[in-house]
Parts: sequence; structure tokens; C-alpha cells
Amino acid sequence: MKTIGLLGGMSWESTASYYRALNEGVKSALGGLHSARIVLYSVDFAEIEAMQARDDWEGAARLLSQAARGVQAAGADFLMIGTNTMHRVATDIEAAVDIPLLHIADATAERLMADDVERVGLLGTRYTMVQDFYKGRMTDQYGLDVLVPPEDEQDEIHRIIFEELCLGRIREASRLSLLSSIQALYERGARAVILGCTEIALLVRQGDTGVRLYDTTAIHAERAIEWALSDVKV
Repeated sequence: MKTIGLLGGMSWESTASYYRALNEGVKSALGGLHSARIVLYSVDFAEIEAMQARDDWEGAARLLSQAARGVQAAGADFLMIGTNTMHRVATDIEAAVDIPLLHIADATAERLMADDVERVGLLGTRYTMVQDFYKGRMTDQYGLDVLVPPEDEQDEIHRIIFEELCLGRIREASRLSLLSSIQALYERGARAVILGCTEIALLVRQGDTGVRLYDTTAIHAERAIEWALSDVKV
């Protein structure tokens, strides 16, 4: 079994979901007392969020690249960034290490393609919904048509993520707000909706809506388990 390197803490609530998913997946595959081999570097999210807010992506890249080098030195065979938004600096992190990076957008796009979904909605932080590092990658490399909510809905989704979900607050009014955005994307032609922030799945589940949801945390973890248990060098 390969050792998974995970950059976490962004936020720690969603990193806990990653840790559980990775271990449960390995246990399901191998049985018995098996669990995942994981090297976890959990950052102080307050530092990262402050860099995001002041548009200091270079500073965030330096901080996470240093963390990635530590994960590699501790024996990880490949690397995961346990957050959608910080894939904004994925290229910088890849350049800082010699082990491969499992990109969350690639894992999600490949799942969408396997399911013949070509037009998809995207919920996430404002950075993920507005900037091109995520939806542009899906369009340019996979040919997907990615829809995002209008600006006022983006602001509310961003607020829910940072002021509630990242603090472990689950509110029914916010669930209904996200479900309304999901339904609106479907009515605009999205055949499915990406939960493109690792915290959103803490609030919205598939059972809450008839629109098909793609939970990026679960998809990312499932692909990591495949890599970890594969005999092929990643």
C-alpha cells in the first residue's frame, strides 16, 4: 500500500471527512484491521484565509509548498490538497515536490465524463466559482460546460462556507439556500451540480435534492484509495 500525503486543515472539519473516507475506503477494500497509510500536514486555516482575503496567493503557495515538502520527506508517495480552493496554487505545489499530485478537479471531471455529464453546475467559495483555475481546467482539459450561480448567490454561498461551515455551524436556512441555488442551476441546464467546496457536503446531501450531486471530497478520496492500492507507480 502506498502512503497518501494530505495537506489538510482547510478547514479541519472537512479534513476530518477526508480522514474518515480514506480509512473507511481502505478498510472496505482490504478488510480486517486495515487502514490507510497517511501523512497529514494540517495548517492553521486562519493564516490561509487571511492570504486568500488579501489576494496573496504567492504567500499561500509558499506556505503550502513548504508543507508539501514536509509531507514528501515523511514518506508520502503522492500528494492531495484537501480543499478545492487551494488548488489555485496546485501548480506551485507540484513544482515544489517530486511526488505526483492528485488534482481534485481532474478526479471530479473524470467521474463526470464517465457518467456522460457534459453540462454541470459548480458551487464553491467565491474564488472557485469566479476564478479560472478550477472551472477553466474542467473546460480546457475535459470539454465540460461549467455553470455558476449569479453574483448575489455566490456571495451568500461564500458567506455560508466561511462564517458557518468552516466553524462547524450547520443551519437549516443555509441548507435551503444552497438547495435553491442547486435547483436554479438545474433549471439553467446543468445535468448535475459539483459540491466544489469540501465543506458543502457537511450541509447538503444527495437525499436533500433530486438533482445529481458530485461530492468532491468523496470523489477525491475514492481516487486516492485507488492510487494507494494500485500496483502501478503513480
